[in-house]
Amino acid sequence: MRFDIVTLFPDFFSSALQSGLLGKALARQIATVHLINPRDFTTDKHRKVDDEPYGGGVGMLMKPEPIFAAIESLPVLPRREIILMTPQGQTLKQSLLQELATNYDQLVVICGHYEGVDERVLHLVTREISLGDFVLTGGEIPALALINGVTRLLPGTVGKVESLKAESFAAGLLDYPQYTRPAKFREWKVPDVLLSGNHEKIAQWRYEQQIQRTRDRRPDLYAQWLEKIKLQSE
Repeated sequence: MRFDIVTLFPDFFSSALQSGLLGKALARQIATVHLINPRDFTTDKHRKVDDEPYGGGVGMLMKPEPIFAAIESLPVLPRREIILMTPQGQTLKQSLLQELATNYDQLVVICGHYEGVDERVLHLVTREISLGDFVLTGGEIPALALINGVTRLLPGTVGKVESLKAESFAAGLLDYPQYTRPAKFREWKVPDVLLSGNHEKIAQWRYEQQIQRTRDRRPDLYAQWLEKIKLQSE
């Protein structure tokens, strides 16, 4: 997987791309990340990447010319998606991460700033993605979340593939509670079923906990899961 990140702040990614499983995956070339600064594609002496919006208004907009030039400088892989990180996009969910990890070889990600980008940039964009219904100072944090979420799904990043199948959202439910040693910490004990060695009972307990957690914490997901179960039984 090749990531091309169009950002005014490439230094933002330096530490995160070298840390943890993501850093190891990039070191092993499971994925590659290329940082492109649109300021390098400006043609004026001030390297200007923003300007006032036509019609007035508060704030500045990112100009289209540097963004177009930056993206047009990139190689084009056969399965490519050009993504704008914006609160107006579709919400980033596990199913979308799986789609991107499976169906694409190149993800070009545009990180917006100021009051956003000139509307004509959308002629380049093939998908708009949002972290949720809130606004951040720029698109770098959402872009990093996208890189992390997609890369961990690529073969070779996570040691135990089974862990990807059992985690939150994989089956439409939240994850079950998990415990490690010691068996008793202060007044809290590990549930007896997890110490029983009975794998069938453990699996059943975990499934029941997933259902209960999803119902209690995410009734929206629980309703979707119930509808899915209903359709499968028809």
